[in-house]
Amino acid sequence: MVTEEEIEHVSKLMKIDIDDHKKYVDKVQSMIDYFDVLDSADVESEEISMQEISISNLRDDKYIPFDEKLINKLNNYKGTYVRAPKMSS
Repeated sequence: MVTEEEIEHVSKLMKIDIDDHKKYVDKVQSMIDYFDVLDSADVESEEISMQEISISNLRDDKYIPFDEKLINKLNNYKGTYVRAPKMSS
């Protein structure tokens, strides 16, 4: 079970300002429960088919220099961080 204290601790580590930690307990717990469902799925017997490609059929790896700072091209770049969308409640 996820506790309010764990939500508060993780939000501090991630530097996310959350006023009401309690309202996220159920959301995080439901995500963890879903991961448990995925972990319990028996997929070891499933066959994964992949198309084999010869190395000679792959493209040549070419170095293309990029002289500009790529981070400056981001739309939401602000000084020393990238602004992410707000979490909806």
